[in-house]
Amino acid sequence: MKILKALLSFLVIGLLVVTAFFVDFAYKTFSSHPHTMRVDAIVVLAGGKGRVEEGVRLFRQGESHWLFLVGVDPSVRKGDLYRQRPGDPAPDRVLLEKVSRNTLENAMYARDLLESKGVRSLLLITSRYHLKRATILFRNALPPDVAIYPHPVDSSNVRKNWWYHLGTFRLLFSEFYKYCLFRLFFLVAPGELRSLVP
Repeated sequence: MKILKALLSFLVIGLLVVTAFFVDFAYKTFSSHPHTMRVDAIVVLAGGKGRVEEGVRLFRQGESHWLFLVGVDPSVRKGDLYRQRPGDPAPDRVLLEKVSRNTLENAMYARDLLESKGVRSLLLITSRYHLKRATILFRNALPPDVAIYPHPVDSSNVRKNWWYHLGTFRLLFSEFYKYCLFRLFFLVAPGELRSLVP
């Protein structure tokens, strides 16, 4: 009986700890604000609604020297995503990465592109719910002295009052779970991602 009570106590404490961390994750997800500053490169993780459009908008405003569109479908051409208008930066400053298929690969393939162009600061654009996981992967894939400024894009399917919407809760908890796994991995093996070759 004592063993059962102890197990139940540990279970309750574990659930409370997970709940506290998840609420903190959700709070930080929705309290993140877009950064608008001049950087060496804008890196857009393609695939989510509004991400590419936001990256192109900031690039056209002259917020960076380079625009990297990462994880683009192989059938998509540069002209489908960026068409130069009068006064716009040249298209040769826009680079498409078409090999990566998940966030981990995004970080690794983008790392090689960024290093080839000598990028020391970047604006990382992705959906709000995806931003914390993407940031931790890029932070651990790139050299420590590269400045990363997360820039969230809001999605219509992600509600700020997530506790009322089952779809948003599931999406957030899935991101929270993946984020925690990567946090644990980087605690055990810091710097491991920087040595991997895509």
